Amino acid sequence: MKKYFELRCTAYIKEDIPFRESFGLIAKYVSFAMAQHEALKDLHEKNAFKYYSFGSFYPPEKQKVYQKGNIYRFTLRTLDENFANILVEELHKNINNPHFLVIEVQKRVQKQFFISELYSATPVVVSVEKGLHWTVQSDGDILKLQKQFHDNLEKKYQNFYGEKLQPLQNFIQLLEIKNQKPQIIEIVKEGKKIKFFGNKFRIIPHEDEVSQKLAFTALGAGLGEKNSFGGGFCVAKANKAMQGVLR
Repeated sequence: MKKYFELRCTAYIKEDIPFRESFGLIAKYVSFAMAQHEALKDLHEKNAFKYYSFGSFYPPEKQKVYQKGNIYRFTLRTLDENFANILVEELHKNINNPHFLVIEVQKRVQKQFFISELYSATPVVVSVEKGLHWTVQSDGDILKLQKQFHDNLEKKYQNFYGEKLQPLQNFIQLLEIKNQKPQIIEIVKEGKKIKFFGNKFRIIPHEDEVSQKLAFTALGAGLGEKNSFGGGFCVAKANKAMQGVLR
């Protein structure tokens, strides 16, 4: 049975952080920690699937600004146990970061469970053509979106596990868009602000084995693109009565 590995990180905020900027700052912190270890340095620099995703700071603030001097938490998940074990050590180190400091990391292992509903906690980013991201306003083709979700997860699964899947259908049974306007993830690269436009979704996956494997992959490695920048971090609702169908 497949697993994902969850790191629950407690962070001390050194200066006020606007919500929109939090994704880029957490991404940089994680990337810096990866770069300190030889085994993760190559992965950090590769243009390839990273097999991890993370959410923003919690609890949320009404003014959408994380306050200086406060303690917040964020969660990172990965399919790769070795990656998780190394990050536990590297994130604990006293990284000289002006924005925040990770002061505690707790690791949790989650075996695959039957997923009845999947929710994106952070914006899900999907490219439709160079420089453009899928939104209702820019594209609106739901079937294309579902295909890209499925194909992306299938590639992540097969590349990571080296196991060929034989899907009978798209893993999505029902898809609901939860936002009216596009959601934004903002990062700074080489001094320039870059914005990724995404959406929040509620997904009911099909009940067959392949669909459940892909839904679980979305929990461990993220849904859609830009997962290492905070895109597509998901939470799920379990159905314990159906747990016996998983192998």
